[in-house]
Amino acid sequence: MFPNSQVIDYSNSTRRKSTFREVASESDRLAAGLRALGVGRGDRVATLGWNTREHLAAYFAIPRIAAVLHTLNLRLSHEQLKHVINHGHDKIIIVDAGLVSQLETIIDSLTTVEWIIVMGTEEDAVRFGSRGISYDSVLATGSDLGELPDVDENSAATLCYTSGTTGLPRGVAYSHRSVFLHSLASCSGNAFVLNEHDQILMLVPMFHANAWGLPYSGWLVGADLILPGRNLDPQSLSSIFRQDRPTFTAAVPTLYNDLHRYSVANGVDLSSLRMAVCGGAAVSSDLVKKYRDVHGVSIVQGWGMTETGPLASLSHPPKGTHPDEDTFWRIKSGRPIHGVEVRAVDSEGADLPWDGESVGQIEVRGFWVSNRYYLDDSANDPNGWLKTGDVGSIDERGYIQITDRTKDVIKSGGEWISSIALEEALCSHNAVKEAAVIAVPDSRWDERPLAIVVLEEDSDDVDKHELASYLRNQVPRWWVPERWVFASSLPRTSVGKYDKVRLRDEYRTKHL
Repeated sequence: MFPNSQVIDYSNSTRRKSTFREVASESDRLAAGLRALGVGRGDRVATLGWNTREHLAAYFAIPRIAAVLHTLNLRLSHEQLKHVINHGHDKIIIVDAGLVSQLETIIDSLTTVEWIIVMGTEEDAVRFGSRGISYDSVLATGSDLGELPDVDENSAATLCYTSGTTGLPRGVAYSHRSVFLHSLASCSGNAFVLNEHDQILMLVPMFHANAWGLPYSGWLVGADLILPGRNLDPQSLSSIFRQDRPTFTAAVPTLYNDLHRYSVANGVDLSSLRMAVCGGAAVSSDLVKKYRDVHGVSIVQGWGMTETGPLASLSHPPKGTHPDEDTFWRIKSGRPIHGVEVRAVDSEGADLPWDGESVGQIEVRGFWVSNRYYLDDSANDPNGWLKTGDVGSIDERGYIQITDRTKDVIKSGGEWISSIALEEALCSHNAVKEAAVIAVPDSRWDERPLAIVVLEEDSDDVDKHELASYLRNQVPRWWVPERWVFASSLPRTSVGKYDKVRLRDEYRTKHL
């Protein structure tokens, strides 16, 4: 339907332009080449790569021959990467030439891998001996795709693993049906509103929850796809904005903050964006206001997780919202999009009222929500509800407000303190670049909050007394931390969230 829509690719720091027709042809040849290597129904074919044209071709080539696309998170540790490849029983791995060293370290421990296809030269491929083959060689052998197999819509199309922040990563399989329904819903008017007139800058890694579904939903409607490769620094992204004028993007807050600072200092125009979705961590009111007031760009917070396919809710303000209340709605976790049900439950599993005040664990179910893990039914709920691990409330309009993760919430003197709300309040201070709040043991109150703060440049004169005084006007006074750490940076997980496991390991015993 959209043969002339474009894929613009910035891998290897060079700008390549291809039409959908050309990428589809490449995908056909890759599919045929995979068949020639013995890939059949249900086989797992893994990818270890950046957002590139070749990776996009694999997104379509693998599921259409009834195999399963398994995207590998290139930011996992060697042990985690070895685990997900072996646990997924991957038969073939397609790897970017620049990431070959990550596989070389663990190659002898990969028990099911028969071939490694390197997106690079023959010299790169021979590093894997008899198992190595170049991407171009596979394309050359795939001249005739032949008849495609019938595929059960409920069979697995893709396999994604969680980021493994609280243990080994766990696999989530997306069916052909769930991928298609997720794509339809995400393009709709209450979601991303995508169509063929859009240029999607795909900043979410293709190894993370199918890049939030954008490779499929963008292709479905014929939107141009802009793939930045590994070039996610503000300078490179600013160059993309100058050349390609993207209309839609999605990313984590850190990337938006970095892009804002660079664009202001260097006069980069970001106003081509009609919508910028922000997820992965709580969105601050300061970030929403900066993009609205400085760039004329509307930020919409999205909430979801690998298990929710991943899109579950979006924070579009409701009809009739007064301009003064716009930011209030945009920093909420959002209202579920059609196809997703949501509820909050207490510790006994009973439904809580939608009053915006009753706090419990958020549970979801829907057409693309998985409540079980690959080769592990331990989380399976007979009624389809997924326990998200997020704590929050739901108001009478159905808007969710996540206040914490169950493992991050702070219980002080028998009362709950939201680490997310404290982080939001701290980041609204002009001198604060980033802030993370964790619970530390307290002999009197059981737990108290510890704030770990990264200051903006030229803000060294700001101290804990000033920040504590500022917080007293933002949150309940008893929430204000007594313990403070000023750091040069904050550790992050493989998907860009604050790594609170590492922070707790480092600081909990130091601040008793």
